[in-house]
Amino acid sequence: MRKDGRGYDALRPVSVETGWKRQADGSVLYRAGGTVVLCVASVDEGVKDFMRGRGAGWVTAEYLMHPRTGPKRQSRDGFNGRPLSGRSQEIARLIGRALRSSVDGAALGERTITIDCDVLEADGGTRTASVTGGMVALAIALDGLRARGLLKGRPIVSLVAAVSAGVVGTEPMLDLCYEEDRDAAMDANVVATEAGALVELQCTAEGAPVARAQVDGLVDLALGGIASLVAAQKAALAAAGVDLAALHR
Repeated sequence: MRKDGRGYDALRPVSVETGWKRQADGSVLYRAGGTVVLCVASVDEGVKDFMRGRGAGWVTAEYLMHPRTGPKRQSRDGFNGRPLSGRSQEIARLIGRALRSSVDGAALGERTITIDCDVLEADGGTRTASVTGGMVALAIALDGLRARGLLKGRPIVSLVAAVSAGVVGTEPMLDLCYEEDRDAAMDANVVATEAGALVELQCTAEGAPVARAQVDGLVDLALGGIASLVAAQKAALAAAGVDLAALHR
């Protein structure tokens, strides 16, 4: 058993609360244990120059940590002369890539959907929580476009979700909290579709190299968790009145 009483293959308690931002096109407060992320979708007409004239839309993301996600206040990225950290930029790109893989841009028309992910509480897995919650916010925004008759078909190719896994001591564990992530001999962030196809795999040995079989085991562990997360996404969308069947191919 782990510090919080979970089994090695168990997710932290997950909560997906929609409708947190009244004026947003889609919003979700996503909780995974002690990690809390506010994911907000905004739809804008038009696309950047590199996409203009293609008749297709674009999904992108931004990611920031609240100054008091930890025990001491940290200055905000991009404020008071502090540049946006490389970590924030890297995670934002991961979220954007993951969510773009879930949609057919041609069905959007020339529109941009931005998913803002603001970490309010951090206890490990903030990037995976942002992907999983961001998918729900994106689907809500897409349903709004569908209701207004603005889509050119069903845009969702597949729901995507993400979770971490790691080797702590000698044990493979799913959905690491901060302390487990800190102490892991290897940790992985896995993004996958509802059918279990990999979208992205970030995997790093923190010390000695790790055998391929252990990496495969972590991926299998993560895919089992992702199946449960997709079920939570679907339940949240149904509760929000989203017609997923009308969006999903």
